[in-house]
Amino acid sequence: MALFPIRHRRLRFTILPFCLMLFYACFSIVDCRRSVNYVSHQQRQPSITPINRDLYHTSATLMEEIKKLVHRHQDRFHMETFTGSNKGYQAELNVVTYSQNINEIEEDKSKFRILLSFGQHARELITSELALKILYILSEDQTLPKRNPLLLNRTLQNTIIKVVPIENLNGRKKVEAGELCERRNGRGVDLNRNWSVDWGKKEKDYDPNEENPGSGPFSEPEAQMMRKLSRSFKPHLWVNVHSGMEALFMPYDHKNTTPPGEQSEKMKLMLETLNHLHCEDRCVVGSGGGSVGYLAHGTTTDYMFEVANIPMAFTFEIYGDEKASYKDCFKMFNPVDQPTFNRVVNEWSAAFFSMFEMGAHEMKMKFMEDRAPFNVDNLISIDDYLKGYLIERKNRYAEKTELLEIGLQEMRTYFRLFLLSSILLMFMFCSRIPKSSTSRSNMPPVTP
Repeated sequence: MALFPIRHRRLRFTILPFCLMLFYACFSIVDCRRSVNYVSHQQRQPSITPINRDLYHTSATLMEEIKKLVHRHQDRFHMETFTGSNKGYQAELNVVTYSQNINEIEEDKSKFRILLSFGQHARELITSELALKILYILSEDQTLPKRNPLLLNRTLQNTIIKVVPIENLNGRKKVEAGELCERRNGRGVDLNRNWSVDWGKKEKDYDPNEENPGSGPFSEPEAQMMRKLSRSFKPHLWVNVHSGMEALFMPYDHKNTTPPGEQSEKMKLMLETLNHLHCEDRCVVGSGGGSVGYLAHGTTTDYMFEVANIPMAFTFEIYGDEKASYKDCFKMFNPVDQPTFNRVVNEWSAAFFSMFEMGAHEMKMKFMEDRAPFNVDNLISIDDYLKGYLIERKNRYAEKTELLEIGLQEMRTYFRLFLLSSILLMFMFCSRIPKSSTSRSNMPPVTP
């Protein structure tokens, strides 16, 4: 019995070093795993890029700069502020109107009308900076290089432009407060899913943090005010400006096809021309639903085209950093260095003014004439029309000059015969009216 305590103490002293070694080994393994996890976490964690205040205005300073610009050029600018609310949620919409003679804007309904919206998604700050650049060029405080000023001035003489610099002001303020990935409005609704065309449909990859359509079409005051603006202004051209990639989109967003017909072909040709002139053919061109990789339901551009009947309705994506982490939202949607920032606003402002010129030209086409008052000044003589037509035919098919003269002579003859016969028929018809009236007057009165 006496040996047991001694052997127990020896065993205790023998096991103690082993336990200490085992404990140290375990601690080392845990500490090593913590170090590995920390390193891997650091590798996985994206570097969050803050807003570069040397490049980007706050919403307050941007609107203040626009107000000063409007005040300096009251002969061509006018600014209005609209407010709306829904169930305690209030929103504000600032609209800047440009015309070379701002006092005649209400009286003249024959001008080419353009409606532009920027900053619909809160995190896309670069779009509002482009709006400011366009307004500066319209004011002539800044100029466009390599642009024919006479041609541009001729276009702007017959153009009215309404600019919404920040459509989603409440959401923008949340981004400025640090929520750099927020794209929705002040109460979490995606304003580009809140319109009535195919509203509420959710794809398999639907994410409410990105695409919440709201409680119903036009549930949001911002969308209500934009709809009211489009109805009262009745633009010929609409552009919704976004960032995230480089693209020139036309309807549709909710399906992967473009509208049928000649009008759609003209829209696509305009976008392809802009892509070649200003995007070095790197921009994606086509329908939003068929080109971006997913379908979007309840978008503004689909409504503007389908319901508001705006002949030319587009969505432009002006910048995107494909290498940025999906969590590094500011860098993904906005340039973060001065050279890239300058390139984006300069290239895209030039693209917009090219679009203005092309759009003004398209206004003369059939689908634009249906939406504008008839202008006698646009009439041409039948001789000029036929001459132009036959010359075009001659150039295309290499016909001889004699055929041109014969064709002109024959078509003039037929047209004059047509006019003569029309006048004779009208004379005969009018001459019968007095006879009929005289015969009625000679009839005896009829007693009831």
